[in-house]
Amino acid sequence: MSLTSCHVHFSPSSERIVYLSGSLLRSLKLSGKKTIQLKFGHETLTAAVKPINRQGNHLYLSAGVRQTIKVPKAGSISYVQGEDIDLQLGPLIGVLTDGDRKSDSPFGSRSGYIRQLIRMGERKAYVFAFTPRDVNWTKETVNGYFLNSAGAWYRKVVPLPDVVYNRLPSRYAETTASIMSMRERFVRKGVPFFNWSFFNKSDVYKLLDKDVEALEHLPESVNNPRSEKIKEMLETHHFIYFKPTAGSLGIGIYRLTYHPKRGYFARYRRGNTNVLLRFTNFNSLMRMLETRHGSGLGRYVSQQGVRLIEIDGCPIDFRFHMHKNGRNEWVPVGIGAKKAGRGSVTTHIKNGGSLLTPEQALSRVFGDKADEMLAKAKSVSVKLSQAIERNFPHTLGELGLDIGIDKDGEVWMFEANAKPGRSIFAHPSLRAQGRDSMSHILEHCMYLSKFKEQGGED
Repeated sequence: MSLTSCHVHFSPSSERIVYLSGSLLRSLKLSGKKTIQLKFGHETLTAAVKPINRQGNHLYLSAGVRQTIKVPKAGSISYVQGEDIDLQLGPLIGVLTDGDRKSDSPFGSRSGYIRQLIRMGERKAYVFAFTPRDVNWTKETVNGYFLNSAGAWYRKVVPLPDVVYNRLPSRYAETTASIMSMRERFVRKGVPFFNWSFFNKSDVYKLLDKDVEALEHLPESVNNPRSEKIKEMLETHHFIYFKPTAGSLGIGIYRLTYHPKRGYFARYRRGNTNVLLRFTNFNSLMRMLETRHGSGLGRYVSQQGVRLIEIDGCPIDFRFHMHKNGRNEWVPVGIGAKKAGRGSVTTHIKNGGSLLTPEQALSRVFGDKADEMLAKAKSVSVKLSQAIERNFPHTLGELGLDIGIDKDGEVWMFEANAKPGRSIFAHPSLRAQGRDSMSHILEHCMYLSKFKEQGGED
């Protein structure tokens, strides 16, 4: 399969005719053919083909063709030639999200990111955004949101896309029957769909429970632990993290500590304040947790504490934003180092943490060994991403790994997120990595939709 680009124009003719420039006819080996099979998204038609005298790769679609296969706009675009299709335009990339239908920001706080993604892809693909409400399964069409040349949103009905990038923002929505059905329908129609859903904290540990390569980098984690298990882990590791399986942004996390001579301690966040409580015995600690959460404790995970590297007495961990590239390989594209705020349980920025580049953080701790340590962490992040993909039943293209490095230089993974946030890219030194992240999303969409030559350049 060969991948090239051409310039698409629209002709007013109502007949089903495709006009091709001489060089495009020759490169497609279509010279002398009277009709061609033309595909766009999941729509295919047969059209008459006529040559046109023009230099370069130019394609003119008659109104009859354009309206039937629903090509949304003219401009530079990629095309491929398959075994049974003479010409396929695209790819047609759908970004699935949700929103409030406001004309200037139809996807709320995600509108800016989706706008950037569409802008970045517009020279080689048709990128649009849509919500679950916009799919018409009877007609197999989507009423998508596109951007015009002035940057304003407009709606256009297109066929089912070649690939769907899932950025639905709600954990709850993804568990509803309608969303689960929609995902399955896309897959049944042969539309690659990534990323499938949010992970719960316990999901990843279940996935990797028997993966020997991954296990050496995972702290001991127990889902819905009994109080005896919590006590045992505290006595073994001296401190643990106790956190909700479906939590985010550090909400509801406790750092529990055991000092044989001083008792038990619980550190957590309440509102905008860091709280530290001391208990003379374990039962008092458990009563506090039960009072605060009741039956909700059944949705918690108990995780071995790791003595992380520190700067100024504050622990540091790392967010590795992982992507599949155009060759279907995992690569770390964005890396942020997060320094915990004083007395905070987590390194989340909203809880008083601060963001550094990995080079800044590691050079403060490891000096001239910083580059070697970063290379080791990158290697582990790729290995862990491969392990998650190996054990996950659906297509992945993006992961956020929360990585820690202990004082002995060992690398640990605490969490994996299937739809990582993008807050690390707000750091001035990481903005270029934010652009690389979007570029990798588009490259992976090209790969999944077979608009990328196998083994071609990334």
